[in-house]
Amino acid sequence: MRYFTVLILALLPVLAHAQNWEDRQVFGAEDAPRTLRVLSSTDTSFFVPIIKSFIAQRPDVSVEYLVTGTAELDVRFRQNPELYDVVISSAMDLQLKLTNDGFALRLDSLAQPDWAQWRSSLFAFTAEPAAIVINTAAFDGLAIPATRQELIEVLRRNADLFQGKVGTYDVRLSGLGYLFATQDARASETFWRLMEVIGSLDAQLYCCSGEMIDDLVEGRILVAYNVLGSYALARADTEDVLTIILPSDFPTTMMRSALVSNSTLDPSLSEAFVGHLIRLQSENSAKDFPLPSLDAFQDTSGRSSISLEPALMTYLDRLKQQVFIREWESAIIQDQ
Repeated sequence: MRYFTVLILALLPVLAHAQNWEDRQVFGAEDAPRTLRVLSSTDTSFFVPIIKSFIAQRPDVSVEYLVTGTAELDVRFRQNPELYDVVISSAMDLQLKLTNDGFALRLDSLAQPDWAQWRSSLFAFTAEPAAIVINTAAFDGLAIPATRQELIEVLRRNADLFQGKVGTYDVRLSGLGYLFATQDARASETFWRLMEVIGSLDAQLYCCSGEMIDDLVEGRILVAYNVLGSYALARADTEDVLTIILPSDFPTTMMRSALVSNSTLDPSLSEAFVGHLIRLQSENSAKDFPLPSLDAFQDTSGRSSISLEPALMTYLDRLKQQVFIREWESAIIQDQ
């Protein structure tokens, strides 16, 4: 049994490397005696300065950073929690369920406000709004929509211009897209009217914010709905090309969160990394932390529009999820 355990531990890096990733990078010496394995849905570019500042004082540590989509991340981690030390995702509902299901290690030494943590096991470290992002040149002479209803109106009045040119998340593939969609639907019936209008225009469906922003910049689409504003702001090539709109009718702001795997091989190092995230966001240094901090989009009550609470898991019920996706497909994929 001891030999079998040692063999499995030796093979963990090989197993992780063998999978297909959106990105995989190793920071620090590959032969470092301690390796932290971070499974994340966040583009590597945002985490380069965070990881480099973490290992700067730790010459004995390397960080393997593995990127995949939010829904795929949840599946992979549930299947093999021993392969990863820290899990980072923007899909708050999936992260909360992982924690609720016992996959997260409790870290009592890390202090966060109640609204930014769950059971001392899941820790939020950013607040990022869902945005309407438009190709600015395409709206020359058109009213810039400030609400979802105004977006509906401009799309209807200019259907020829926007035919095949509106993008949004495919909620069947994106955990974050599903979270945003269910939260929008809870907040207002306007969401369903907007989905029907976008569907009538031959909606372009995406797994990730980065791909939507790429297509906006290139003009392949002219409007992206519920894309992460932080991703658009971070791109140097978007400043004069895109306009980012935070809808004024109701906010949808998610908190990116981190947990330590209950099967981590190095609990102290994993906890130190999550603590590093919390500290960097509170310092709010753009150089070391190129993501919005938790206080960036807080309202007067000190809470984000999507809260870390059990109600988040409502739409993860299998039957409710099937019904929601069926209604979403009916609205946005109208040729089926």
